[in-house]
Amino acid sequence: MPPSNPLTLRLAIDRLTKADSNHYAIWVLHSPFPDGYAHHDRVWEEPLTQLWASWREFFSTGGLPRVPHVPSAYIPEFCLEDVLNQVPPSPEAGGYTGRLMQGLGVNLWNWLFDGPIRQTLERSLGMAMGQGQPLHLQLDIRPPELISLPWEIMQPEPGRPPMSLGPQILFSRTTSAVETLPLVELNTALQILLVLGQDEVGEGTPPANRLQLAQEAEVLKGLLELSASRLSQGIQPVPCQVHTLVEPDLKTLVNTLETGRFNVFFYSGHGVPGANGGLLFLQPGVTLSGTELAQALVRSGLHLAVFNTCWGAQPDQQQNQIIPRSSLAEVLLHYGVPAALAMRDSIADEEAISFIQIFAQGLAQRQPIAQAVALARQHLLTLYRFNYTAWTLPVLYQHPQFYGDLLLSVDQTVTQIPGHNLPLAQAVVMRCPDSPARMWRMYGGLMRVGRLPGNDLVIREPWVSGQHAEIFCRTTLGSGAEKMAYYLRDQSRNGSYYFDGQDWQHVHHSEVPLPLGTAIRFGSLDGQLMEFTLEGNPNSRPLC
Repeated sequence: MPPSNPLTLRLAIDRLTKADSNHYAIWVLHSPFPDGYAHHDRVWEEPLTQLWASWREFFSTGGLPRVPHVPSAYIPEFCLEDVLNQVPPSPEAGGYTGRLMQGLGVNLWNWLFDGPIRQTLERSLGMAMGQGQPLHLQLDIRPPELISLPWEIMQPEPGRPPMSLGPQILFSRTTSAVETLPLVELNTALQILLVLGQDEVGEGTPPANRLQLAQEAEVLKGLLELSASRLSQGIQPVPCQVHTLVEPDLKTLVNTLETGRFNVFFYSGHGVPGANGGLLFLQPGVTLSGTELAQALVRSGLHLAVFNTCWGAQPDQQQNQIIPRSSLAEVLLHYGVPAALAMRDSIADEEAISFIQIFAQGLAQRQPIAQAVALARQHLLTLYRFNYTAWTLPVLYQHPQFYGDLLLSVDQTVTQIPGHNLPLAQAVVMRCPDSPARMWRMYGGLMRVGRLPGNDLVIREPWVSGQHAEIFCRTTLGSGAEKMAYYLRDQSRNGSYYFDGQDWQHVHHSEVPLPLGTAIRFGSLDGQLMEFTLEGNPNSRPLC
């Protein structure tokens, strides 16, 4: 189980005064130790502005956004080559573009981590290393002109990896303008809703260039499920289910979100920035704003939203002025979505697929979201090299009250009785009371029941649906309290029956708590009597 309170260092950047646009304040919002709440003022100088502009000329596929303004009184004589020469090149930097990538990364690091802020960082890292865990570093960037900067490329010095590559630092962006996060339920499986939006926007797109959405949906679905199954040796597999919607209308999307019990939302398609988190194009003539999507995601209890679309992490501009808190990722956090992963710029299909593959594997290994992002970012860097922009594009935003855990740890999934903290020697099983030797263990905190061979418990009775029901363990975490319980979730045609101690109760397309020792019949009261109990407990047969 991950630490209930992992070591977290949260920093904020804001303008020092509204009248002075190049003076910024940097301070510590949350520190792992009491003396770490430091404050420091910094001036954004012309060399950084020019370095950022040059970086964009080489690495941006979109238009050049407005850069931090430096009044003419502060502009010294400037030479980009002189700035790059101040940072000795490392082997991975290579030629000029590598030096430019490295130069901006080192300069951003030195600008942010200066004076007392650097001292707090170094001591926090020392504490994390001493405890054998990573440091969660969150950056709350409030001036809109600084959001477009690739803070993910920051590195302390040439030859050392950028901080967003982990493993000592798990980096994410955040925002303090958020609603309080409700209890976050950890899941036993990856339940992904994959939405493919409109395949073209506007007229004139050649038919040969249009996305084959149905085929793409199958490819992505297979990729996600296959990636989740390719786990390191010794790691208990995590079930992964992907439900796809291709060019859905609003009603279908919202209904699916609210009834599907998903923990990951994945959107692939066209999108544009806008004042309310931009627009996603679901189908011709049907768009969904970031604000509308955020409310649907929050109501569904979803934990992570991933966007394979351009500009999801970029704010909108009007009349050359950047609109504060207008990026899709920030809007989602503002309304209470725990985490959002979006792209800072456009990303090629092959790059996105490479990233998704490793990211899904990381989630299936029960890694925190930021760690899975770091590993996938490393993969992009290895494939496309340091001086290529692919590894810099994913931007992770996390709610300040969310630590990034989606799934129960292995020792939580099966071997605990709700309300107890100590592991059990006995496994949780479904068994036939009339033949106690016939039993099926629950693995990974999830048991699928149905007539088809792919289920964990196969019941070949005519009233049992192909994928009839699920029995699962749910844990909720929040305010230092922990609560666990087992549930029966029916998704069948005929429903399921459970004995409450006095009579049989019918459950259909809903879920109910499932205490140990409960008798169950699937599809019909004439069906096989089953019992949800502990292995090796011969006296638990209910009186039914």
